[in-house]
Amino acid sequence: MSPGIDLQGSFIQLLEGLGLPHGAAKAVWIPLPMVVIVAAVTVLALVSTWLERKISAAAQQRIGPEFMGPFGMLVPAADVIKLLFKENVLPAKTDPWLFILAPILVFVPVFLSYLIVPFGQNLVITDINVGVFLWIALSSVAPIGLLMAGYASNNKYSLLGGLRAAAQSISYEIPLALSVLAVVMMSNSLSTIDIVGQQSGYGILGWNVWRQPVGFLIFWIAALAECERMPFDLPEAEEELVAGYQTEYSAVRFMLFYAGSYANLVLSCLLIAVLYLGGWESPIPVGWVANALGVSEATPWLQVITGSLGIVMTLFKAYLMIFLAILLRWTVPRVRIDQLLNLGWKFLLPVSLVNLLLTAGLKLAFPVAFGG
Repeated sequence: MSPGIDLQGSFIQLLEGLGLPHGAAKAVWIPLPMVVIVAAVTVLALVSTWLERKISAAAQQRIGPEFMGPFGMLVPAADVIKLLFKENVLPAKTDPWLFILAPILVFVPVFLSYLIVPFGQNLVITDINVGVFLWIALSSVAPIGLLMAGYASNNKYSLLGGLRAAAQSISYEIPLALSVLAVVMMSNSLSTIDIVGQQSGYGILGWNVWRQPVGFLIFWIAALAECERMPFDLPEAEEELVAGYQTEYSAVRFMLFYAGSYANLVLSCLLIAVLYLGGWESPIPVGWVANALGVSEATPWLQVITGSLGIVMTLFKAYLMIFLAILLRWTVPRVRIDQLLNLGWKFLLPVSLVNLLLTAGLKLAFPVAFGG
């Protein structure tokens, strides 16, 4: 596998070539990753909301949005503009500081988690050697924001929704982390780049989904619960709780919850692509095709094609999982709260522990196949 692209070094070299001093070029780079992440998260979340509308319409034999732009693709942008111009209502007898802080505390950790996700061949903003640990740590902050939103709203439906959301998030956080630890154990690294690198070389047969089928299913179920997707959308069950912890929120604050939910869904699916589906790796390695055609992998045009194909493959795998998540919403009924918690604590937790121990045993017995 090629070393990939050094974004920071390439950008600074470009500015230095234009006559900018090294210090000034580095200062220009510092805010750029955040700007890129904001743009990327916004686009990915908007595309996901459009897909949700179109897929749900197809499942119900409707047309769905079609008047705002081609195939209704500008409807999510229109929703954002509408929410930006609506009034931010602060209900009476609320705790104003907690009420305002809660949506920020829910959205920001999801946003920061994108820093460690590689979108292509080594195309990552921050390649730190504890990237997976950072994501787990950031995801554990969200339940605090959900509890704050429920408590600060001074509304019984909001409080019940906040309690449900916090209980659900905590219950499924542990199996989620344990399933990821099994992958980390095989790759001997907490870096997302190294985890994808460990899956390279054998095409689709080298992906972790074949060595970790149980871990993959645990991660998928727990990720749906963390994102509050059907059949685990109890915190905002309309028939029971109006809109759950979001009941009293409006305008930009509501938009932060809404955007955070879809951004978290996209993040979870990107992590599935990275951890289990080979990340940017193609089912048939580009190196094999290049060797068959007698082309060197160091050829510049082939490197450009490989890098572009890596981005396409990562997003394709992620949006394939998003499609399945949206389809599940219209095919599976909502579970009860006791069933939800029983599934997390009495089934997924012990199974994830057994999967972790089994992975450790297989790693010792078959070090070549399981990353020894």
